[in-house]
Amino acid sequence: MATLVQLGGGKKDAALAALRATLRRLEGPGRAAAGVTPTGFGAIDRALPDGGLARGALHEIVSESADRSAASGFAIRLLVGLAVEGPVLWCLADPELYGPGLQRLGLAPDRLILARTRKDADLLWAMEEGLKTPGLAAVLGEPHKLDLTASRRLQLAAERVGGLGLVLRPADGNKATAAVTRWRVASAPSVAPVPGVETPRDFGLMRGRWRVGLERCRGTAPSDEQGYGAWLVEENDAARAVAVATELGDRSGASTPAVRQAG
Repeated sequence: MATLVQLGGGKKDAALAALRATLRRLEGPGRAAAGVTPTGFGAIDRALPDGGLARGALHEIVSESADRSAASGFAIRLLVGLAVEGPVLWCLADPELYGPGLQRLGLAPDRLILARTRKDADLLWAMEEGLKTPGLAAVLGEPHKLDLTASRRLQLAAERVGGLGLVLRPADGNKATAAVTRWRVASAPSVAPVPGVETPRDFGLMRGRWRVGLERCRGTAPSDEQGYGAWLVEENDAARAVAVATELGDRSGASTPAVRQAG
């Protein structure tokens, strides 16, 4: 079962104390202040400096409102790999997360700490404290808005002990933040059935697909005028696996890559 701490309301001081106590229990000798964590997607890791998401850094995942589920799915897949290293803190306003669903995607609820907040200020505070806690593998937050000042505070907190921060937020143009990478995620059509060819299905449904684009990546140059890279990512809940299905620039047809096991 995930640990839930609720911030805000009439018992705010008690809630903050509870969160601090939870984070203190996780404090250990500290994680390395440098290095990277591979995403598990080979094609995406090859586009990133040193082959993965930088630690001691803030990373943002943006989406249009209609693609919120796709962005959440991508974020969860990233957390699956990170949770192997330790518990993760998820800060959000409405923890409408379904435990068995997270388990199916490979994220065990007992590796998850939820901080429920009423205001962005509380959420950002919880994220900052989490990023300063060596015992956490990652911190994910869902603020309604993120400005340059707030993102700088999160970036500095991540640098302090080598934390890895993820921000899942609505797209708002090219608003400047201090995040080291920015990912734009959108839903994508499933593969259309081909006559005479069996198409994989999960529980009678076509496999979900996402468009994942890397719009910003500090420390490396864009691959072309369109950015740092764009990929189609396909999920398979039945096998608890996810893979880069085919790069968007490759119109020759779908490839058959090795999948990354989510569990």
